[in-house]
Amino acid sequence: MSKYYLNYLDELESEAIYILREVWAQFENPVILFSGGKDSILVTHLAKKAFYPSKIPFALMHVDTGHNFPETIQFRDDLIESLGAQLIVGSVQESIDQGRVAEEKGKNATRNALQITTLLDAIESNKVDCAIGGGRRDEEKARAKERFFSHRNDFGEWDPKNQRPELWNLLNGKHYEGEHFRAFPISNWTEMDVWNYIKRENISIPSLYFAHEREVVFRSNSWIPVSEYLKLEEGEKIEKKKIRFRTLGDITITGGIESDADTLDKIADEVSAMRKTERGDRSDDKRSETAMEDRKKQGYF
Repeated sequence: MSKYYLNYLDELESEAIYILREVWAQFENPVILFSGGKDSILVTHLAKKAFYPSKIPFALMHVDTGHNFPETIQFRDDLIESLGAQLIVGSVQESIDQGRVAEEKGKNATRNALQITTLLDAIESNKVDCAIGGGRRDEEKARAKERFFSHRNDFGEWDPKNQRPELWNLLNGKHYEGEHFRAFPISNWTEMDVWNYIKRENISIPSLYFAHEREVVFRSNSWIPVSEYLKLEEGEKIEKKKIRFRTLGDITITGGIESDADTLDKIADEVSAMRKTERGDRSDDKRSETAMEDRKKQGYF
């Protein structure tokens, strides 16, 4: 009797596709949370595979802080056009204008936490019962606690001690009215897995992931890109460096690394030698030891 073996990328792909199909089977109005970063791009690519030759049955939802990299927004719009998919945009600026949230002040001000209210409002107004995210357990200790199906109460809050068991690949999406779930199809992937898969599948990604020259300021042990939102402090100076970004968020909080990796092969080689998590250059995660978990408990991605 012959045996058929999948390599590890095929196994990860198969698991993710199974979860995406379970989401479609169990929920009435799921969406893909799309940031324009590599992980949400990967989830969208897997959704294409899961439902081929049909179109992706999910709308894509983007929480727009107004402080995005222009390259990310352009990539998002181009991808939506090529997919023929529906795009739902929740605007943090609108939340500020409506008095739903108050903008932070000071040197380290960010709109990152303000996304929580905008996201929960978008989920409620669009009657979303499952939001599919690209979170991975290797990214951060709070995300390591997540299940594939992550239950949220009717306030959108996450309780890591009150999650469903997931034995024998059985996923339980039952919920009361007003509650919803987050689903994480690539939870078991590592950063290295993501890059190897992107390389294998030849998936298009924003140019920000490749090394390029950019004006930056060194702050909090990271190279922060110069933008109209960056206020220089005393002693800081603008420098031109060849950098790339390992993860994409707001332009105000996403730190780059000096790098010569301008191809997928070079990125994979560079990541294989890294000893620092990819979110290590995100200033929003440096606010406290529990910054990510605190935000997630309030309804963050």
